[in-house]
Amino acid sequence: MRIVLAAPRGFCAGVTRAIDAVEGALRRFGAPVYVRRPIVHNRVVMRRLEALGAVFVEEVDDVPEGAVLILSAHGVSRDVAFAAHERKLRVFDAICPLVDKVHREVNRHHKEGRHIILIGHSGHPEIDGTLGQLPSGAAEVIATANEVDHLCDRVIRPLAYAVQTTFAVEEARQIVDALKARFPHIVGPQGSDICYATTNRQSAVRAIARDVDAFIIVGESFSSNARRLAEVAEAEGCTNIQLIAGLSDLDFARLDASEAIGITAAASTPAQSVSEVIEGLGRVFDISMQQVGDQEEGVSFRQVALC
Repeated sequence: MRIVLAAPRGFCAGVTRAIDAVEGALRRFGAPVYVRRPIVHNRVVMRRLEALGAVFVEEVDDVPEGAVLILSAHGVSRDVAFAAHERKLRVFDAICPLVDKVHREVNRHHKEGRHIILIGHSGHPEIDGTLGQLPSGAAEVIATANEVDHLCDRVIRPLAYAVQTTFAVEEARQIVDALKARFPHIVGPQGSDICYATTNRQSAVRAIARDVDAFIIVGESFSSNARRLAEVAEAEGCTNIQLIAGLSDLDFARLDASEAIGITAAASTPAQSVSEVIEGLGRVFDISMQQVGDQEEGVSFRQVALC
């Protein structure tokens, strides 16, 4: 069996920055350090941080007054940030700089009098955080090109659009094309809102999906960028796809007839999880390895200032 590793895969710079923020706060202030909701969408990462002394909570009200609170990489609404400061918490925001860029974009569009179309998945924490930068009714969310047809009767103000950073690249292009066709004067971002890591990982999957018999995506089912990787592989013609959190979820029987298997990992998946899957495959099959693409992305972000 030939294992084809897609590169890049695994941690992106925003995920590394967020994890470093929690670890740095634990070293500086000691345990416990509170984190509002998953710092990144991976249970292995969360369990490791819990073992170090991080306490994950659902809401700001669950944090004792005066404690240290880290806000997740996905970004939060203004109301959440305000509530944290009202409780006199020591707050450190680990928002990914690329998500923060989208927040600044939508605020600028709103100040300039534009109604905002947000391309993304309703209910995702990044979308909730972006909507939470604006007054109610100032933006609406769409996830498919078909939804553009239903906007024309409601929209009377100048328009702008923004995109969830982990959205599928090809689907976003189709939606943007539909928006521009119906609303020629709509304003968008300079460049793409979709982050470099999402783009690179989807491109890597696209490059090998047609040449393998099965694809394994190592990532959580609740991770948006993990699900998008599975969708990209399927769109490229690969029908035997497993989205797994780790080795224990792998269905070996589905791989019996496969001569070549693609493997990638979501941007919040630790390298160790991928290594364990490969080691498990090696215990069952006679495998050979090759990597397609370059794992080095050359992107880093300034660390969260813990002072």
